[in-house]
Amino acid sequence: MIPRQMLKQVNLLCREFPSVAILGPRQVGKTTMAQEISRTLKRPVLYFDLENDRDFKRISQTDLGDVQFRNHCIIIDEVQRLPKLFARLRPIIDANRKPGRFILTGSASPELVKGVSESLAGRIAFVELSPVSMTEAIQTKITMQKHWFRGGFPNALAARSDDAWNRWIENFVRTYIERDLSQLFGTTLNQKTIRNFWYMLASNNGGIFNAENYARSLGITGPTVNRYLHFLEGAFLVRVLNAWYVNTGKRLVKAPKVYIRDSGILHYLCGLDSAANLSRHLAIGASWEGYVIEQLFQAKTGKHEIYYYRTHHGAEMDVVITKGIIPLAVIEIKHSEVPSLSRGFYNIVDDLHPKFKFVIIPEGKNYTTSDGIKVCNLQSFLKVDLKKIK
Repeated sequence: MIPRQMLKQVNLLCREFPSVAILGPRQVGKTTMAQEISRTLKRPVLYFDLENDRDFKRISQTDLGDVQFRNHCIIIDEVQRLPKLFARLRPIIDANRKPGRFILTGSASPELVKGVSESLAGRIAFVELSPVSMTEAIQTKITMQKHWFRGGFPNALAARSDDAWNRWIENFVRTYIERDLSQLFGTTLNQKTIRNFWYMLASNNGGIFNAENYARSLGITGPTVNRYLHFLEGAFLVRVLNAWYVNTGKRLVKAPKVYIRDSGILHYLCGLDSAANLSRHLAIGASWEGYVIEQLFQAKTGKHEIYYYRTHHGAEMDVVITKGIIPLAVIEIKHSEVPSLSRGFYNIVDDLHPKFKFVIIPEGKNYTTSDGIKVCNLQSFLKVDLKKIK
């Protein structure tokens, strides 16, 4: 099993809050983490899986506030299936605010957060468990190249071969399209449309999002495209990267970019079946960019926000790290050990006046150019440089 860095934080929250919700995509290890934490709390465990029909019926017949469960840790998986549960938990928690009483997991962010905001505000902490990060993978002797190609889902990383990985990811994607998305959000989605949309997003990974363009290709309306994007984002499958456009005095692009969050899913949707084929594929640059951005999101602190920046004249910066309305750092992402920078990069530096300027590359030695731009590999940036951005 790959040790997760989030475990320490969730353990801490379970000692401070009566309920903790672990959010994240399916098959990312939420239940495993919840069960591991319950063991450290050293309490009896009452477990419900709301995707199991028997447990779904059983929880409605169980008085969770009964005195016999007063010292239990109650784990409830896939709570988005029962939104009314949050209102039910509120008086139970108020009657006994003992920390770590409930550990909830959910695979659909909007419904879960809605339930929290309406019923459990101030009584619950929630964290997002992403797929295994590059840092976690390297700590368990998995190379960056393997992690980049296969993505961060534990079963994908553990596959014995690329063929086995391909079979797992194929069934994972098919299950999401044919069953999970509709089930998560309690609605019926057109399987063919959502499949085509996902493939189109993959082929344009990191592209500026225009709902009307997708709508014309898919034969649906722009609002429906936005609704489908919202579902994919809410299921933690795509990353919407917003544009930075605060008071620069220039005409800037304001539409977001969209990335497939897991690089393994992206590579499957692009038809790649081995790491060797990735190195020769036209999508390698966009894949590397999306991979780096996802690692940045997983590693950043809560004080920082991540954006991209693009002018109407085409000058673009892959990443702007901000604190409030202050741009602290700009980052260009290059899949080359000897990257070249465009005039647009320097124009944006003049616009934003960031304290830190980086170019992130896959591997190679770190160095600083004569104009103060640090070129560094991703592992070094995450381990050393990201912590210095203040």
